[in-house]
Amino acid sequence: MNILLIRHGRQSSPLCNVDVPLHEAGRRQAGLLGQRLSGLRVEALYSSDLLRAVETAEIVNERLLLPHHIRPGLREISFGELEGLSDAVIAEKFEEFLRERGKMERDLSYPGGESAADVVRRALPVMEEILESGLETVAVVTHGGVIRSLLCHYLGMDLARVPLMASHLENCGITELFYQKRDGVMLLDRFNDFAHLEAEPGLLRRNWVGKA
Repeated sequence: MNILLIRHGRQSSPLCNVDVPLHEAGRRQAGLLGQRLSGLRVEALYSSDLLRAVETAEIVNERLLLPHHIRPGLREISFGELEGLSDAVIAEKFEEFLRERGKMERDLSYPGGESAADVVRRALPVMEEILESGLETVAVVTHGGVIRSLLCHYLGMDLARVPLMASHLENCGITELFYQKRDGVMLLDRFNDFAHLEAEPGLLRRNWVGKA
């Protein structure tokens, strides 16, 4: 079974984890993603319930015309007290926390929020639902923190290492897991594949002013 973990398109606000729709660039990314997925025989589409993920999935589904299952368990990690703040404010107000998290010695919860282990606990039931569906290929539109946490879990990495993969997950990039049913092993087939965006460099994170 193939599970395509996809980060949502670029959101319309640079603030931390606010529930907002897509930026115009995010809608374009989602359209290109839909073109890419139309050739991959996807059989079902899942997304988190946050607006940026739902809208990404809906744009993709204009091409795929698949059942769209919305699951709160796939929503982004809770950043707690950091949510709604700018990067500059976060860097100043939570300097000590960010320093400790950057050491990657422990799986730290965000102040008033979640840890990577918390994300895995709530996302795994959705992943189990997908694995039990009997389908061959499923696309899952979710968030960077969820993708990184699930990868660490399935690949047997220490969840404290989640920040190591934090920098360059492209919006609408594809990370593909292959579930080998006969022995219950989850394999990583590709990570952060954004070939469908490369013809339009302005859609790539390195070319943005700010981030989302």
